[in-house]
Amino acid sequence: MFETIYLSLAVLLMVLTLAPLSWSQVWWIRGLDFPRLQLSVLLAALLVVGLVVIRDWTSVTAIASGLLIGCLVCQLWWVVPYTFFFPKEVEAVRAGSHYERLRIMTANVLTPNHNSDGLIKLVHDFTPDVLVTLESDDWWQEKLDAIESYYPHTVKVPLDNLYGMHVYSRYVLSDVSVEYLVEDDKPSVHCFIELPCGQRVEAHFVHPAPPSPSENEESEERDAELVLVARRVEPEKYPTIVTGDLNDVAWSRTTLLFRKISSLLDPRIGRGMFNTFHAEYWFARWPLDHIFHSHHFALVSMTRLPGFGSDHFPLLTELALAPGENGVDDGPSPDEEDKEAADEIVNKAMA
Repeated sequence: MFETIYLSLAVLLMVLTLAPLSWSQVWWIRGLDFPRLQLSVLLAALLVVGLVVIRDWTSVTAIASGLLIGCLVCQLWWVVPYTFFFPKEVEAVRAGSHYERLRIMTANVLTPNHNSDGLIKLVHDFTPDVLVTLESDDWWQEKLDAIESYYPHTVKVPLDNLYGMHVYSRYVLSDVSVEYLVEDDKPSVHCFIELPCGQRVEAHFVHPAPPSPSENEESEERDAELVLVARRVEPEKYPTIVTGDLNDVAWSRTTLLFRKISSLLDPRIGRGMFNTFHAEYWFARWPLDHIFHSHHFALVSMTRLPGFGSDHFPLLTELALAPGENGVDDGPSPDEEDKEAADEIVNKAMA
């Protein structure tokens, strides 16, 4: 009896592991990119229970167990880089250094959440140089007017469709553009941040829609927006950051493709997952809020901040403008297959 249950669960977990290896953009397949850590735990638990409970091993259960081990290795291959067991991709700032610093807070506020005081308190406590809010509408814009004495440079795109976006900055923002790269109601903000030292930092703030039955049945819109942003990045010309709620996990093929095309670095690699969603469910959390940057920066600190009523935790990252700390070629780079995949994604979304 238990052997039948064991084999049934093994087949299910194998399917859940293998399905996202395809380039299919169907929402439920792409959704399986998210729970790789949870699936790893289930795979390991099933293997342990099988070893303890099954007394009379058959060739079928032995083969199934071998395949489960293979699936566990596959899942861990994706998530281990976002643990302390993996080498860091971004160098930490050396003690005593005096580099120019940039502190950025990203906060998906959740439009129906009206705890603006909670977010404003976090802003006062952690004093970011730039605050990026997502899902912020007219109500949130009115409440956040209270911080404009500290953040006089703003970009405001209030929307009531869960895709509003606001940028509040202590520093001058120049060459600002609000664009709808793929979908007519999903904005992104592109600008330069003028640091006190005179250095211009190219910044892209994004929030593409997720693949889901209530949004887009396939991931092509999200994937295409990430590819288009990646192609705009010019890390050989400017220090660059890309941040926002990507509605994708750090270890997905889409996010890896974004990093290859853009040549940007991920400060989480070798440090942790920094899971920002879902704030209410500890057992179902993933890193959906991201920051990527060019080789010009080293990491001072990265912190998941306390919740304030949203389904996302805010993410606070402090970077130092530290040329030479990271190599120009430290990030991943695309091969011809990656470039073809990027072309196909964009062409399909824009057709």
